[in-house]
This record gives sequence, structure tokens and C-alpha cells, in this order.
Amino acid sequence: MRRLVVVGHGMVGHRLVQAVRDRDLRGEWRVDVFAEEPRPAYDRVALTSYVDSWDAASLELDGASFAGDEHVAPHLGDPVVAIDRTARTVTSARGLVRAYDALVLATGSYPFVPPVPGHDLPGCHVYRTIDDLDGIRAGVVERAAARRPQGRRAALVVGGGLLGLEAAKALRDMGLSPHVVELAPWLMPMQVDEGGGALLRRLVESLDVTVHAGTGTDAIEQDGSRLLARLGNGTELDVDLVVFSAGVRPRDDLARAAGLDIGERGGILVDDACRTSDPDVFAVGECACVHGRVYGLVAPGNAMAEVVADRLLGGDAMFAAADTSTKLKLLGVDVGSFGDAHGRTEGALEVVLNDAVAGSYKKLVLSDDAGTLLGGVLVGDATAYATLRPLVGRPLPGDPAALISPAGATVGVGALPADAQVCSCHAVTRGAVDSAIEAAIAEGCADVPALKTCTKAGTGCGSCVPMLKQLLGAAGVGQSTALCEHFPQSRAELFEIVRSTGITTFSELVARHGTGRGCDICKPAVASILASLGGGHVLDGEQATLQDTNDHFLANIQRNGTYSVVPRIPGGEITPERLMVIAQVAQDFGLYTKITGGQRIDLFGATVEALPEIWRRLVDVGFESGHAYGKALRTVKSCVGSTWCRYGVQDSVTMAIDLELRYRGLRSPHKIKAGVSGCARECAEARSKDFGVIATEHGWNLYVGGNGGFSPRHAELLVSDVDDETLVRLIDRFLMFYVRTADRLQRTAAWVEAMDGGVDHLRDVILHDSLGICADLDAAMATHVESYSDEWRGVLDDPVKLARFTSFVNAPGMPDPSVSFRSERGQRVPLGIPEVSR
Repeated sequence: MRRLVVVGHGMVGHRLVQAVRDRDLRGEWRVDVFAEEPRPAYDRVALTSYVDSWDAASLELDGASFAGDEHVAPHLGDPVVAIDRTARTVTSARGLVRAYDALVLATGSYPFVPPVPGHDLPGCHVYRTIDDLDGIRAGVVERAAARRPQGRRAALVVGGGLLGLEAAKALRDMGLSPHVVELAPWLMPMQVDEGGGALLRRLVESLDVTVHAGTGTDAIEQDGSRLLARLGNGTELDVDLVVFSAGVRPRDDLARAAGLDIGERGGILVDDACRTSDPDVFAVGECACVHGRVYGLVAPGNAMAEVVADRLLGGDAMFAAADTSTKLKLLGVDVGSFGDAHGRTEGALEVVLNDAVAGSYKKLVLSDDAGTLLGGVLVGDATAYATLRPLVGRPLPGDPAALISPAGATVGVGALPADAQVCSCHAVTRGAVDSAIEAAIAEGCADVPALKTCTKAGTGCGSCVPMLKQLLGAAGVGQSTALCEHFPQSRAELFEIVRSTGITTFSELVARHGTGRGCDICKPAVASILASLGGGHVLDGEQATLQDTNDHFLANIQRNGTYSVVPRIPGGEITPERLMVIAQVAQDFGLYTKITGGQRIDLFGATVEALPEIWRRLVDVGFESGHAYGKALRTVKSCVGSTWCRYGVQDSVTMAIDLELRYRGLRSPHKIKAGVSGCARECAEARSKDFGVIATEHGWNLYVGGNGGFSPRHAELLVSDVDDETLVRLIDRFLMFYVRTADRLQRTAAWVEAMDGGVDHLRDVILHDSLGICADLDAAMATHVESYSDEWRGVLDDPVKLARFTSFVNAPGMPDPSVSFRSERGQRVPLGIPEVSR
């Protein structure tokens, strides 16, 4: 039996061992794996999610312990410290000596810490491993008691690349307000261009992260229990801790000591077979230098691991040009970069769609004849990444502008050639080889989890999962109703699980009924379920980390990073005294004032630190949150009805007020809008709402499933001429049935359309009780009505929640100086909007 020694058990080292074991059908190799860390290989790409649970085991890679495999001997916490190439042995830190026939160096990289004075002070950390995050958490706990017992604490992240923004997210989730310093003029300069970087900065800064671009960190000084960071632009930051995440360097010291050739800028020199200057020694991953380049991504490392595994078993595989495409969600912001993203190819053309209002930036880089896709950048909306990336180097299937336009053409799976790479992490193609996606589907893989098992596609960064679903659909395979890859259940099934078990946290739900750590699909969906079932204030404890951006601050974020405030005005009715309070608040805080289409007054331009004081002024006179930021009931619009109108046949204002006060705060799969019209002339436009009520001579007609948004749909008549009590009871049941059974982000219009039997089935359920659940629905709505509390007041009464609302923790109350306005028609509007002259 031949002896293989692998030095390093990170993601790439683990991939190498797996690839060897998968190919070594005769048991030719015995493998010793030496790991520096005291734990098996784990998903370093998902390191930031460790903050969600602080459970290291949840990050462990499948099969990383090699339990039951007699051909693999792992040595955890025992790194190799010396290589004797003459004797062909390695020696570990514990003195263990192992001979080898082949040696693979997978030592990875180490964090680069700029030579900033004070970089080694207590409170300064790097961001690379689980132990690093444990150290950061310990530092946060240690300093929490020393200073700032009230309010959020601050942290500095040195580096605004991939890891820097990941570190910022981890720090924010720990309750700190991060400052990110990036030497380049914009964030993620290696992946996105200046336009994409500008939007990325705006989106990131809207999430309680302050960005300092185009400057460095000159010094870090100790000042009692705090650290003072001096930036190159003269800014001084008072912070609790500093995290260096300014890039990595290849760990080639072991190879240097052994006399192996090293690249000019570091890294172990290897050829196309990933073989070093010693034919018995290979190098893979971030420590290897191929063609003069060191790759800092998992996908190229995995490709090297496959090459070496093939060579060890007699193959002739060669390392080709690596795919350096990336897609990830940073602080909730989608970012995708693929191919020649910066347009460095001679004669390259660029097609750019920069939609600041929608918060998206899309760029395609084309060949000089505009016929071939060379690369692209996607920020804010990266849904096209999965289909565009495999087309790099191939003819475009349509007009490039239409491919990135929201209303334009889309690239279907049919446009991908058979040899197009669907999964870059594991080099899995659509259908050119036996291990490809379509071949696996033909062999019986009927869902995404099965495809992951059969092909490994989707088990890396996960960006190809949408494409896997499309390929399953194109093959005629029925799709799973699973909420996401972490929960096999649908949203409706999860609702029933939470309701019946009494589970009150996401952590408990995913531990008992799901897998992994959750994602940006399931976390907000579960947060909505918990809120629907009376799970407490949306900013309490763990719930705060699950919320979407607007729910974090109970207000709608606007294009310049400010927020809008919408007080609830039931039925659109308001007294002069309350109207004057709104006017005074708008004047005192300099807010742009607009009457919305839903009969509400919207106050725009509020800074984060001003929100609580604005709310306090409004709450003191009886206003409350209008939930304009949440997936909940927004408004019940009304006409003036029989009280004033000569055509009115019922009191539509009173009914609208009663309904809005009854359903306020009801969290749901999507927003809910309603209307009540006092006669058939329909001035409240009730039939374009999720539920609409129209007065008749004999009572009320109830319409459901309308939508006046992106895809307008008239509501359908459910019942006619019912009295007040019956009307309210049926709306109760309609809303609770929707909350329990609709999919994530499914409006009532789509819900009714997708329902087997449509409105007829709905009528049977809530009117004739065909499912026997009406009593339960009635009780659930009664519980909601009794337990309602205003979310704005819940923040004002809680100092911990109030501490979230600040732009700069070292200068509480100071507004963000980057927010600026100009005047238009006597009101302030964000600077940068083109002025309109009329």
C-alpha cells in the first residue's frame, strides 16, 4: 500500500482526500491528514454564519471526520513542522514521523495584517478561523462591561473586500456598529467596478455599517479600555475592537524550509499537474502558485485537488484556467462577479444598467463585436448570475441590454450548451459527461438535495442552486415545495409546526426540523411566522437578527440612506389636532411630506437617530406605526361613505376604521392592502385590493384576491349582502387562512390563483367550513386582536432596542454627514435626483 500525506485539512485539503478515496477503488493509498486546527475541515466560506449559533459542528463538512474509513488517519491539532525530502518523511508538532510516497501541501493562507502601529494591541483580531471568531466574541464580552453599558458599541474592520464585509456582518450580528476602512476607492475592488462599488457602499451603509473608502489606517492607540483608530484622511474612530481582514498571503514557509521553489510574490510554484519542483510533492489551494498566480478562492483549489487525485491514480489531468467567479450575499446585499468583470480585454464593450431607485447595478462585458459574453458585475440583484456565468466565452443568446433589464428577456436553461459549467466550485457541467446534471436527473435524481448528493453541484457556494431547479423543471421533474434547502417543509407546513409545538426561536426550529444555519430566504419567513403567532416584539433577542432591512429599523429605507415614517391613520380619517402634530413634526425635522395613494401621510428623510424622537412625538398624541415597512396589513382605504356622500349607502369610514384597527400589526407572507367603498361607484378602489368591501343597499359585498401592483388583478366576489358581523368574521378567516397556507412572499392574488378550486374552494373553507378549521381560525384572529401592541412604542419603552438607532456610536445624535438634500417645490429631496423644471 502506498502512503499519501496531506498537510492541511481545510476545504481544499478535504476535497483532495475525498477525491482520492472516491477514485481509489482498489485501496491503493493510505492517507495521513495533518490539521493545524483542533477540528475537522469546515465550511470556511460560511464562517460568518457561525455567529448565528456559535455551534462549530454545524459548519463541519460532510465526511470530514472520516469515521469508519480505515484508509484515512486524521491528526487534528498536530501540524507538520518539517519535511525531509531526502528521507521522504514529515514530522509533526507532537513528534509524529510519517513516511510518504507522495506529499500534498494544502497549507492554505494566513491573514495579512498591515504594519499599522498598534496592530498587536489587545482588542486587535484577525478574521480567518472559528478560533478567531471565538476570540472576537470573548473580546466583545470582556469590553462590554468596561464601557458603553448603554448603546451599541463600535468596531473597526480594516479591509473592504469579501472577508472584510463578512467580518462587518459578524460584528453587526454581535451587536456592534462596524466601520469598514478600504484603501481602494470602493468596496470589493477585486470583484466589482466603480459603479457597482458605489451602489454596494450605499446599500451596505443602509445596514448600520459605516464605510471609509480611499483611505487607510495610520495607527491604533490604546486609550484606557478603548482603542483609538486614526485614519489616513484625518478621521479618528473610538472603537472597542479592531478586526484585520485586508487579504491573505500563501502559507509557503514549510515549503521554503524544505527547499521547494517559491513564486516571485510568494506561493509554492507548481506546474499544470500541480507538482512542485520535487516530483513527489504537490501543492493545492491558496498556498500554490500556478502560472505565477495564487488563487484565493475555493473553486480553483477544488480544481487543483481533482487534478492531483487524478495524477495519484495514474491519470494525466491538467489544471486549466480557473473560474474566479463569485456570487454571495454580503450583509443581505447580493453581489455577483464573473469572467472579465473589469473589462480588461482589448476592445471590450460594456452594457450597464444602473437603477439607483431599485437598488441594482448590472453590467455585461462583451467582445468588440458585441457577440460574445466576456464577463459581468451584478450588485443588488444577482438573480441572473446562475444563467449568465456559464455563458462566459460563448455567443450571447439575445440582446445584452434586454438580458439585464427587469422587463427584458431572460436566459433559459435551453440557451446553455451541454458542456457549460453549471457549478464552478465542483466543475459540474449541464450534460456533457456522465457526472453532469442532466445525466443525474435521467438516473433518477428528482430534487435539488439528490442532485447535490449525486454530482456535488450546489454544495460549495450554493450560487448554482437556482439553475439546478431550472434544469429539474426543464426535464419535467416536479418541484419540491420546500421553503429552501434548509427546510424540507413548505412555509405553510412550518407554520403548523411552530403553532403545534410552541417553538419560539429560529435556532430551535432549524435544529429540530431543518438543517444547517438558515439563509436569507428562511430566516425572514420564519420571523414572520413567529410574529404571526405572537412571538413578541420583532426586535427582541434572536428575532432581531432574522429581520429584513426595513424591519430592523421599523421604517422604510430610501435611496439616500434615510427613512420614511408612516403613522397609522385608520380609514384615512384624521382630526385637525393630529394633522397639526404631523405638520409640526415634519417641519421640526425637515421631512418631505407626501399624501400616499393609500390615504396616508408619508414623512421622508428621517435619519436613523431621529426616528425614535419622531415616533415619540407622534405616539404621545395617539399615533402608532403604520407598518409601511413590514409584511403586514398596510391600510384600509375608504371613501367618505353615507356620512357625507349623496350616493353612499353604508358608513364606509367607520367600517374601514374598525377593520384597520382589528388587523393592524398582523404579520403575513406579504403586505396586505384593503379598501371599503360606500357604494358601487367604488371611490376607494376596493376591487384592486387584497380584500375589498363594497356597500350595497342590503349590507356588504366582500371581494378577495385583488392586486393593484406589478401584475394588476381584480378581486373576486366571495359573498354578497352580508351584515357587519358576518363580514368581519369572513375577513378574519380569509386572512388567517392566508397567513397559514400561503408561500413566502406570495400576495393574496397569486395565492387564490394557485389554489386548487380557486375562490370556490376558498368559499367552501371559510364560509361552509369544509375543512373543519373555522373555529380555529376565529380563535387565532381573536388572539391577535387581544395581543396587539404598537411596535414603535415597544422600542421607545426599551433602552436596549433604542440603542440600535444611531449612525455613530462614538457621537450619539450626530447625523450622518453623507446625507444631503436640495430644495424642490418648497420641500427637501435627496441630493442627486435630477431637478425637474416645469
